[in-house]
Formats: sequence, C-alpha cells, structure tokens
Amino acid sequence: MGRRLGSITAALMAATLSVAALAAGVSAAAATPARLIILRHGEKADAYRLCETGRQRARALVKQYLGKEAANSLFAPGTAPEAVYTISIHTIETASPLANSWDLPLVFYSVIPAGKEPRLFDSDLAKRTKQAAETLLTDPRFDGKTVIVVWEHDHIADASLPPERRALTLRYALNLDRLPGVPETWPDQTYDYFWIVDYAPGSPVPTSFRMEKQVFTGPFAQLPQNDWGQPDGLDPAETDCAD
Repeated sequence: MGRRLGSITAALMAATLSVAALAAGVSAAAATPARLIILRHGEKADAYRLCETGRQRARALVKQYLGKEAANSLFAPGTAPEAVYTISIHTIETASPLANSWDLPLVFYSVIPAGKEPRLFDSDLAKRTKQAAETLLTDPRFDGKTVIVVWEHDHIADASLPPERRALTLRYALNLDRLPGVPETWPDQTYDYFWIVDYAPGSPVPTSFRMEKQVFTGPFAQLPQNDWGQPDGLDPAETDCAD
C-alpha cells in the first residue's frame, strides 16, 4: 500500500511539473515585445570613444526622437521604452543620454575591446548579440513593450559574413530575415537611420519593418544626414572621427 501511494504521489508530482513546464514554455513563447527600435551607435573616434560628431548625435537623439520630451518622438503619447539595450562602449556612450532622460538603467551585454585581438572581440560581440536577441524575444518584462536597441552595425546586419556567423546578427536572431525589404547589410558610413520592427502578441516573427532616417534641425542640423549607403561626408583629416 505504501509503495502504491508513493507511486501515485510521484506520478502526480511529475504531472504537476510537466504542466508547470508547459505553462512556462507557453509564457516564454508569448513574451514578445510590441516594438524594437534598432539604431547604430554614433560616429566614433577610436575603439573606446565617440568623436565629437558622435557625441552630438547622442544628444540630438534625445532632443529629437528618443528622449522623454523629444520633439518628434518615436513613442506614442503616454508610452515609454521599457529598456535600452547596449553591447559596447560606443553604444553605451550613445545610449546614456536617452536612458537618463527616462530615468532608465542601461542593459549592457558587455563586450570590451581591451586586450583582445579583433577576431576574438568580434566573436564575443556575436555571442552576446545572440544572447540579447533571445532575451528580447522571450523575457516577460518586454511582452507588449517597446525596447530601444543601440548596437554595433556589423552585428545588426552583414551579408559578407559566412552563414553560420550571419545567423548571430540581429537581422537573423530577431527573425527580420522573414520579412521583405530588410537590408542584408548595415553600411559602414550610415549612422543616421532607425530600424523600427513590430511584433504581434505571442509571435517571435515580426509583422512589419520600416527604416526611418534621422533628420535633425536647429543646433544639430549640421550632423551627417546621408541617405542609406551613401558617404557621410566626414573627412578624418578635418574631424576627430575615424573612418
């Protein structure tokens, strides 16, 4: 009798755990953001800091598009970003002013170039990009929310990479490759665009994608506003910006 009760109890516990696991799986699968706003960091001086143009772009993004009181806010009235994702020093420097305007901490998938060969640094960026994408599409905190993603451009999209490495870019890890019209590469001299990606509730496959050019006015009107894939017009000999 004792043995039989023990078997029944074990079976009930197993069933309970199975139901809980199933519920958790459904919850995770349904935890998709309503919108991702993806952008590249500002123009850089070197591997560790933005140049003056990049720092101005970071401030301009707050005033015009992404800050709490932005003139042309990308957020619907009464809404706010749930999180700001970053991956490198350049992205932190770009994202910090806008995160401060919302009193948000930065989510940092930390990759630092110090002491690393470029190949190893790139490998770490790829690994962390994949991890960040998985969290964005499964974390219940972001379900139905908007998240800003400030990233390294060749880890957003780069068609020159081999297939196994290309799969670790945001374009593939966030399933943007399922939609028509999503560029296969983010150009080297393009700093002035947003990728705006919308998801339906419960689906990790996006429903819409659009690109929006950053067009600044007033004190930031001099920032490069080149069309997608066109030269930015910055001369390294006349600025502190790197190629």
